[in-house]
Amino acid sequence: MLSNSKKSWKVLLLTLVAVLTVSVLAACGSDDSKKSSSSSDTKTESPASKDTSKVVATYQGGQVTENEFNLELSTIKFLYPQYADVAALDDFREYLVKQEIATKILAAKATDDQKKKAAESSEKQISQLKQSVGDEQFKKLLGEQKLTEDNVKSYLTRVNTVNETEAAAVTDDQMKKEFETNKDQFTTASVRHVLINFTDPKTNKERTKEETLKKAKEIKAKLDKGEDFAAIAKKYSEDPGSAEDGGLYKDAPVANWVDAFKEAAKTLPLNKISDPIETEYGYHIIRVESRTVADYSKLTDEQKTSLRNSVANTEVQNFIEKDLPGMITKLDLPKAPAASTDKGTGTTGTEGTTGSEGTSTDSSKTDSSKTDSTKDTTSSESGTTGK
Repeated sequence: MLSNSKKSWKVLLLTLVAVLTVSVLAACGSDDSKKSSSSSDTKTESPASKDTSKVVATYQGGQVTENEFNLELSTIKFLYPQYADVAALDDFREYLVKQEIATKILAAKATDDQKKKAAESSEKQISQLKQSVGDEQFKKLLGEQKLTEDNVKSYLTRVNTVNETEAAAVTDDQMKKEFETNKDQFTTASVRHVLINFTDPKTNKERTKEETLKKAKEIKAKLDKGEDFAAIAKKYSEDPGSAEDGGLYKDAPVANWVDAFKEAAKTLPLNKISDPIETEYGYHIIRVESRTVADYSKLTDEQKTSLRNSVANTEVQNFIEKDLPGMITKLDLPKAPAASTDKGTGTTGTEGTTGSEGTSTDSSKTDSSKTDSTKDTTSSESGTTGK
């Protein structure tokens, strides 16, 4: 509940590989995949068939056809079902085709050894996905997006190849700079807290700030008298993520929390009970029980891999924003499919908004995509996009 999860899809697209298993597994437990399939009219061709579809993007050294773009879009929706709702947005579709072009250009720089490692990573990821959801469900999810296993494997191999090439180019100095810039990602704390929410969880009625703060101060008074923090949190806290554990978040990265809570976790003297602290959720009374600030020289191999991937991912984003626009000579994306209703399930298609209007642009007019400032340094063996 307290996580700081505001990230744009532009960043998430580049972190795709890190959470493949989670995202596809999530699709099994929801109707997202059904919604995607009800509105999708994507047609894919086998590698042996000749692609005669319209060219939707031209860049120095190559082009992207409509079939290729639709295949990329279907693969993204397969791996990330939650993107179905934005798959018809102009910005999303334009950024997706730019990312497709960028990964093709960057993957072409790979050595044979890097290509081999990328292919091995893709095989392993496919195996993990199958194990996660089961072979039959895996085939069903593929069918809903009109994809083959080879389609997904080809995408993963291309992305993993970029991971290999970009991560290999990262220097120790870059990693140290990234560490200093994002030290919060490597600072952990065990924090116990009581939350009084701005919305009464029993009645769903909104509370005023004054009402919420008053309740929080009453809790603070109980704690100041020496009452057991864990017992108080279990009885009064309105944070469902920690109340049953006596309000405890143990050894958690402070960067995961919203700003005010994070700052308290970083700066409060150990075992001191805070005054009520306001966040977007309500007022918190916080006690930091332990805190570990990482030292670069003592980072684990996994943490260093995370740093390397974060730097590499930034380099890919920079390439898309700064270098790629000058390499694209035309963008002429197809209009997104109109909304459709699946009579069998009664669900409405998710691509019902207007897509690109198909206007061509030269490289001087192509807008650079702006990325979210949030960085995710989650570790993944797959590399750049799995940071």
